[in-house]
Amino acid sequence: MMDPRPGGAPTVLRMVLGKRLQDLREQAGVSLEQAGRALDVTHATIRRMERAEVGLKLPYVEKLLTTYGVVSPDEVSGFLALVREANRPGWWHSFRDVLPHWFSAFVSLEGEAAVIRAYEPHYVPGLLQTPAYARATLRAGLPHGAADEIDRLVTLRIERQSLLRRDKAPLLWFVMDETVLRRPIGGREVMREQVDALLEVADLPNVRLQIMPFAAGPHPAMYGPFHIFRFQLQEIPDIAYVESLVGGVYFDERDDVSTFLEALDRMCAQAAPAQSTKSILAGMRKEI
Repeated sequence: MMDPRPGGAPTVLRMVLGKRLQDLREQAGVSLEQAGRALDVTHATIRRMERAEVGLKLPYVEKLLTTYGVVSPDEVSGFLALVREANRPGWWHSFRDVLPHWFSAFVSLEGEAAVIRAYEPHYVPGLLQTPAYARATLRAGLPHGAADEIDRLVTLRIERQSLLRRDKAPLLWFVMDETVLRRPIGGREVMREQVDALLEVADLPNVRLQIMPFAAGPHPAMYGPFHIFRFQLQEIPDIAYVESLVGGVYFDERDDVSTFLEALDRMCAQAAPAQSTKSILAGMRKEI
């Protein structure tokens, strides 16, 4: 399970470098305890570095590379250059005044994923929300939030959506419960605009939307929403994300993620096929 504690929300590159450090250590036959003694830190600190739960300090990494037998100046300088890049704040860092620390990791994973799959029973996923719909959902979730805080969060949510139309955009495969489209959020005009936006985005080649109708009955994920991220880099496992009122939890253990994947695969087979989504949306648009 990933640890999104303050200051520890991992960037994808940091996860890659942590895994590479682990591989180098194991190939060199160095234990966690031995690596810790080389840095005069505990073995737990080495483990946290490998799991991207802490930042990578250049002197520590350089010492570990030496300990693991990496002595080529080119290899060392190349690795350290990647560490500097991994420690560089992401674009979302400018929103740190309103962005919960546990959600920073989500934005990083979202921006680097090759495939993003999700089930959403309550509202339109953030990557597909209009500004007005986003504002209404944020206001409902943050009833005591200041107006400028809500404004900043809306801006962040809309800026995240740039990945939908970028070069090498990820595949988005979302299953939304029919409740999402039946629940009035922000008023009729806001809902009409949101459904129109879904009709438009459904035409994108990298977007697959499915609706889980009421008539489909119970399904494997009735307990709540979740996301699954998949990456092209082999060092990064599939990661599942579940959110609550007080934080987010990230799962990267194979057995845990497989449970989410199996549930979502079953739901995709149970939901209305993606080919019928536009006709479903168009029908609901007439009812608003």
